[in-house]
Amino acid sequence: MTIKNYAVRSKLSIFNVVKMIKSGALKSEVVEEDGKEVTYILAEGGAVAAKEGSGREKKVTLENETLHDLVLSLQEEVTRLRREMDHLKISIGLKE
Repeated sequence: MTIKNYAVRSKLSIFNVVKMIKSGALKSEVVEEDGKEVTYILAEGGAVAAKEGSGREKKVTLENETLHDLVLSLQEEVTRLRREMDHLKISIGLKE
């Protein structure tokens, strides 16, 4: 992501983000686009975050995958709890 995007997202000033890059606290990469050098802050995975539009698409996709995994986990837990309730009902004589 760009320095400006990182600053806004992290609620820091652009100046502080530049200082963090120069001190080595943040990994960055300089890319030439349209004859200009643009500094991108590297994502934690080590890859450059894509530009604003495709970055949002990747984030939405990642959130969807995470939500899908969470839903599956919850469905498994509900199934397990229903079985446990049935066993308890049988043990106290409410269900045969």
